[in-house]
Amino acid sequence: MDSLITAAARALAAGDPLGALKRVALRDDAPALALRGIAMARLGDFARAKELLRRAGRAFGPREAIARARCVVAEAEIALVSRDLSFPSKSLAAARATLAARGDALNAAHAGYLEIRRLLLIGSLDAAERMLDGLDPAPFPPALRVGHELVVAGIAMRRLRTKPAREALARAQDAARRARIAGLVAEVESTARLLATPAARLIARGHERPLLLEEVEALMASKALVVDACRYVVRDIGTTVSLNRRPVLFALARALGEAWPQDVSRGTLIARAFRGKHADESHRARLRVEIGRLRRALRPLADLSATPDGFVLEPHGRREVTVLALPVEEEHAAVLAFLADGEAWSSSALSVALGASQRTVQRTLDALAATGKVQSVGRARARRWMTPPVPGFTTTLLLPAPLPNG
Repeated sequence: MDSLITAAARALAAGDPLGALKRVALRDDAPALALRGIAMARLGDFARAKELLRRAGRAFGPREAIARARCVVAEAEIALVSRDLSFPSKSLAAARATLAARGDALNAAHAGYLEIRRLLLIGSLDAAERMLDGLDPAPFPPALRVGHELVVAGIAMRRLRTKPAREALARAQDAARRARIAGLVAEVESTARLLATPAARLIARGHERPLLLEEVEALMASKALVVDACRYVVRDIGTTVSLNRRPVLFALARALGEAWPQDVSRGTLIARAFRGKHADESHRARLRVEIGRLRRALRPLADLSATPDGFVLEPHGRREVTVLALPVEEEHAAVLAFLADGEAWSSSALSVALGASQRTVQRTLDALAATGKVQSVGRARARRWMTPPVPGFTTTLLLPAPLPNG
């Protein structure tokens, strides 16, 4: 490997993509193409980066399996950052196996972390934890240690374990400082801010307030009966009743939970569960049937009693009843929640993450775009969606001013 390639690689490792490009920008050999691709990815030009990495992968000879595998891993990282979740996981797994077999343990571990982070994005926590258990972070350099700790923190936050999440973020912050890469420091700080951002709303006795993640954790560990509108379950500390596939029953349970300890009139229950503006005998008959089903479902946790006007929820053991709701509830809130990370998502990636058809996601995005809540860039397969920039200042003020004449 010649001195320019070595210097460019060291510049990339130090977080200086411009310094790397100065050394290899005019070269078209395979190592230079790979380094140029990584540098362009660091600068945000993902389309050009993918093109360069694919050219590099083709340019490496059949005996350079490690180099080709590294190109696949770099392309997979670009796909993850650009939220292209359709990148073939089999290709990444094959590249990881090649790197591990040829003794490149660090890049093999990096490939593993990319797959774990993809699993986190689509909500496959069990699979992510199994993969994480097979990785030993002890020999990793600081930059790779940051990735490990961010994965640990991400899993802990989704499991509502805030103390391990804070400990992992502290280790990640220390590793990022030792790595001296500004992008890693910013990523750790961005993740840490999630712990100080409201994660849900608590509705109890007619009042509501925002909850931080650690407060949600404390609520789940309390003796209260929680109607969880984030996961569509009703639970206490020892029992969980899932109503995820029974939306009518959950709508009734939530209405009763929000009104507790008061009762809810039959007309209100009909409006909440069936969206009926006027209650007739058919609605009342259906309500009796659904209340009976809900009573049987919640029998391990609470009773449902009839009152002169409607029904009231009576938890076992004289416990408090609370409703845990999303921070913002509106139509298409799930799509907006994914776009809130500030990244540009493709409709195919959103469909994978949401478990919905791409056509349904596209209709949702079109509806949100019509109201100005999201915007798109690019066309056809390169089209990406994101939330609009924060208003209040013009981008022209960010441009350098022209030098004065004379």
